[in-house]
Amino acid sequence: MVWDQIMPAPPPITEIADAFADPVRPASFPEAILRYRNQTWAEQIGLGHLSDKDWAHQFTSFPPLQGNLPEPLAMRYHGHQFGHYNPELGDGRGFLYAQFQLKSGAPVELGTKGTGQTPWSRRGDGRLTLKGGVREVLAAHYLEAMGVKTSKLFSLVETGEALTRGDEPSPTRSAVMVRLSETHIRFGTFQRAASLGETENLARLVDHAVRYYHPDAADPDMSRQTAALLHRIAEAVGRMIGQWMGAGFVHGVMNTDNFNITGETFDFGPYRFLPRSDPNFVAAYFDEQGLYRFGRQPTQGLWALQQLAAALSPLAELDTLTDALSVYEPAYQRSFADQTCHMLGVETGVLAEDVEFLSLFYAWMSETDINWPQVFFDWHGGPASEARAKASPLAPLYADPHFAPVKAALMARTPKQGIRLDTLYFQATKPESLLIDEIETIWAAIAEQDDWSLFNKKLEGFEALQAALGA
Repeated sequence: MVWDQIMPAPPPITEIADAFADPVRPASFPEAILRYRNQTWAEQIGLGHLSDKDWAHQFTSFPPLQGNLPEPLAMRYHGHQFGHYNPELGDGRGFLYAQFQLKSGAPVELGTKGTGQTPWSRRGDGRLTLKGGVREVLAAHYLEAMGVKTSKLFSLVETGEALTRGDEPSPTRSAVMVRLSETHIRFGTFQRAASLGETENLARLVDHAVRYYHPDAADPDMSRQTAALLHRIAEAVGRMIGQWMGAGFVHGVMNTDNFNITGETFDFGPYRFLPRSDPNFVAAYFDEQGLYRFGRQPTQGLWALQQLAAALSPLAELDTLTDALSVYEPAYQRSFADQTCHMLGVETGVLAEDVEFLSLFYAWMSETDINWPQVFFDWHGGPASEARAKASPLAPLYADPHFAPVKAALMARTPKQGIRLDTLYFQATKPESLLIDEIETIWAAIAEQDDWSLFNKKLEGFEALQAALGA
């Protein structure tokens, strides 16, 4: 997408905002210190020309962009949170700021976090901690580098307030974050309309979602169109969660208000990346039952889709909606295999054979408790990586007889066309990673010395990873 492709049209969200959003105003902040700007994506939506000073003002004060929304919109939605339905949700510390429409008809939008209270803040202050913003910038870049479909972190500005939080040392620093996404229409957006009995608005929302995000689901019959929309969403979510699993990503809070209709990763506050293969690994300290543990993410994705199907049932037969969900499992399996092979730098094959390879590979990973990022780094390129793997810190484990069948399966794979083993990235001995200890070290330097060098170095490392993987 580039600026001259963006059409001068009213933002599409205005078509349904009367039923699904509330106009709000951003809070005022004592400071505006720019900490991060995504220049690559800014240039692609026509905002790359802003000076740092103007950028910091733009993304803390949020004056309307010319020809865009006259005022920000806080989206309304419900959702299942840890299995329990919550009708008191909505954008409580953020809003939809601007939306651009491409010639293709597809919108992209800027949404915020930490911009103050809204009608949906409940008892919250509507603010974001600087640490929370730093964590999300890092995660989004790492996911993007690995080829995972994710929202893009667009801006992070420190705002000069002291916040009190129960889950980190307080007082702590504040920030406003902006993300670039395809959409903030969530499963919970549909759930709210269904729960309130607003069938007409539910149909409007389906029409809107089809028109702008899944046009190939269009059908003059609302029942068929609703089922077709669910079919497309199920495929997209299956692909997304397959990518999570192949990247070792644990979202942490897979509530239905944290799924959007294009299968794009977003709102992943307490995320973690696996240090080792462990299906019981839990990201969120408050997930005491392990509902959203790593190995349960595929099941939870289907469960969330089932709740969406229930919300859509006023518009289509439940049996038809259930049939639409049948695409989820094959989409997930194909994506999981594709992401794993992408990380290993080898070609994919027939799905049944790829699934057999995944079972062998990940069983060995779990049994040996081996370092997750290092294995993918060592064996990127399959047969082309054998010499490099022999020089790895993990070489003794690769020489163990238990690895022999895994190695044989890897050696039988064709190296991916265009793999870049000659890059500086693969000349190193260790991969880029984003484990919790690394995040804490980066944050400690910022919190204690206002030293952003480790943060910037990590982002540079992710750029090198993305170039090396060709993501």
